Amino acid sequence: MANGKIKAAVLHGIRDIRIEDVPMPRVKSDNDVLVKMAAVGVCGSDVHYYTHGRIGKFVVKEPLILGHECAGTIVEVGKGVRHLCPGDRVALEPGVPCGRCRWCRAGRYNLCPDVVFLGTPPIHGAFVEYHVHAAEFTYKLPDSMPLEEGAMLEPLAVGMHAAARGNVQAGDSIAILGSGPIGLMTLQAAKARGASLAIAVDLQENRLKLAKKLGATHTINAKREDVIQRIQEITEGDGVDMAFETAGSDVTVTLTVDVVRRGGTVVLVGLGGKDIVPLNAIKMVIDEIRIVPSHRYANVYERAIPLVADGRIDVKSLITGRRALAAIEEAINLSAKEPESTIKTIVKIPE
Repeated sequence: MANGKIKAAVLHGIRDIRIEDVPMPRVKSDNDVLVKMAAVGVCGSDVHYYTHGRIGKFVVKEPLILGHECAGTIVEVGKGVRHLCPGDRVALEPGVPCGRCRWCRAGRYNLCPDVVFLGTPPIHGAFVEYHVHAAEFTYKLPDSMPLEEGAMLEPLAVGMHAAARGNVQAGDSIAILGSGPIGLMTLQAAKARGASLAIAVDLQENRLKLAKKLGATHTINAKREDVIQRIQEITEGDGVDMAFETAGSDVTVTLTVDVVRRGGTVVLVGLGGKDIVPLNAIKMVIDEIRIVPSHRYANVYERAIPLVADGRIDVKSLITGRRALAAIEEAINLSAKEPESTIKTIVKIPE
């Protein structure tokens, strides 16, 4: 840090990201903390902003620091912070809601219309050396948990929220359509809740192999097999109790209602390229298929930490690459261009 400046990866436009000097942030609120960033995961949303400049209504109109899957070490705390202190290793929940609206008061703060979410236009994110964050959404990690695993709590929170939204019960059969980071986290979260038969579907064999390691009882490579036919064979013609769409693909969204049983549940997690996707409404009505959207997460981090710390959920195996902040463009391109070998890349921010 020189002259009050720190390094950050700033997105200026489509495929135009630069390492630049930005002002050192300061703790101004009594309830904020200053965190020295150490590990930030590259999310599919980061890739999408880099390659397309937008996700739905969120458009990159001005230079933006991406990144929201993050962990680091506290270097300063506000006067009102009691549960954290300098030197604590922490994970940051990237969405800070208003705390006042009807959704926040109901505990569903993931629906807060005024949420400030890191790396989402126009809010700067975590690909930066230092960041000031609300202490309420900053969680101390056990000494045994590496900071890069702390950064992986964010995609795990998405998977845990999805499993809870679907209300997975012991003995349920599930299908995960899309075995990327969110799909693999959802798989593990559903297994932790007691799902028995678990089918992982993807186009990449390396992801299916990892899904098997993480608890899938069956895998289907959609390049080579008919997904509907194979799920019917595996479930003896019934279909699964619950299908999770985690690929963000129009094809898999449409597929969900064809792989669940009568009275089954579809949980929509991924964000696809189109706002409107055709679904078989007649089948949904006749079979009374329940459609449940799942958006981000709420009240999950504190429950996720012990699951990772005691080994019940494996986040480390999803990390397939590490790059320095100076190599941010390469880190993003690994996810964008090499899905056959890349699941999650962690950007390491050095001292």
